[in-house]
Amino acid sequence: MPAQRFREVWSLALPILGAMLSQVLLNLVDLAMVGHLGANALAGVGAASFLHFTAFSAITGLSSAVQAMAARRYGEGRLDETALSLNGGLLLSIAIGLPLSLVLIAAAPWLFSTLYTDPAVGAEGTVYLQFRLAAIVAVGINFSFRGYWSAIRRARLYLYVLGGMSALNILLDWLLIFGKLGLPEMGTRGAGLANLISTLAGAGAYLLLAWREARPAGFMRRLPSMTQLGDLLRIGLPSCVQNLLFAGGFSVLLWIIGQIGTAELAVTNVLINITLAAVLPGIAFGLAAAALTGSALGRGDIDDAYAWAWDVFRATWWVFAALAVPMLFATDAVLRVFFADPATADVLVDVGRLPLRLIGLAVTLDGLGFILMNALLGVGASGAVALVAVGLQWGFFLPGSYAAVTLLGSGLPGIWILMTGYRAFQTGIFAWLWKQKRWAKIRV
Repeated sequence: MPAQRFREVWSLALPILGAMLSQVLLNLVDLAMVGHLGANALAGVGAASFLHFTAFSAITGLSSAVQAMAARRYGEGRLDETALSLNGGLLLSIAIGLPLSLVLIAAAPWLFSTLYTDPAVGAEGTVYLQFRLAAIVAVGINFSFRGYWSAIRRARLYLYVLGGMSALNILLDWLLIFGKLGLPEMGTRGAGLANLISTLAGAGAYLLLAWREARPAGFMRRLPSMTQLGDLLRIGLPSCVQNLLFAGGFSVLLWIIGQIGTAELAVTNVLINITLAAVLPGIAFGLAAAALTGSALGRGDIDDAYAWAWDVFRATWWVFAALAVPMLFATDAVLRVFFADPATADVLVDVGRLPLRLIGLAVTLDGLGFILMNALLGVGASGAVALVAVGLQWGFFLPGSYAAVTLLGSGLPGIWILMTGYRAFQTGIFAWLWKQKRWAKIRV
């Protein structure tokens, strides 16, 4: 591929990848600090984090709609209208996020008492969850800005703000969890408050940046029309539903694997975290593909839009291949990083060895799947993406996993073989949808 296109892919993707890595670092530091408070605090915060992830996934799909519409206007040369979709995304983040936040904050004690029988875990996790839920509107705002900055090739602003948010969150964790510099020692409450403050600060920073940088593009100059809001919902709602059901699918998967045994459940938590870390580049490169394909389609160049998805993969495939090497050839060493207890390490490594190698075998193909999926979202084909992703996860993988465990007595390798197959099939369908080029007729 031409060097200029290679540089364009990486100049757009690197800031996004850097921002996501800062978020991963924050999560690890946050977990390490909470770990000093004891097992109940760690379990409560872990459970609350997953419930929060499921809750805010219902609103983050708006980001893909904002990006698709802004990229299309950018490609059309209508630069004074690129921020109209952002205005709509912010409005919908408030309209959807505020009632969702209030309802879930009130329901948080019931959720914990229903899902987790240990009252000590509930006591630690409930207030932490309520602080996180109070930030749902700000999370929606931040994701809308991520879509906008990516669409107009200003992803560095996303990196700067998210990096600053992560640094502020880590500092506040240290101050509020442990009561440093004369502040009260708040424990898990402090961890939740630190996250809320940093998320609100990030939203404020984005708004100030947009006021300075995006006013000529229409930011806060006028509200989107009812037609534009309808387009945002038409494109964004399928992604919101997809994200929500994808997160819920993890809960179901953990319940299914819990039927096998505790060792398998422990290994699965590690495998899922490794998988999520491995797909971060796929998400970053996918967002770059969405911006490039959307703006090319805005110029009316269908062939260039089609080529960009494949060029993004050609420019980045080696990253996925490099991630696969330790999973395939240093499998036991990777697993032993997470299983340090000599009494159980050998058993857990045996359980996780084949699944981790399957993840390594599939990571490059899965990376292509994320790039194609986001390219489809970038041209507005969110309905087709949601239908494929949700249909395969809930119609094939989860029922197949349950049958494999309960009827066939399959262990963890059987479930991961199913997962590898379903993810590969999903990538194949996305490639077929992309090749058909029916997305070129979608109005955005």
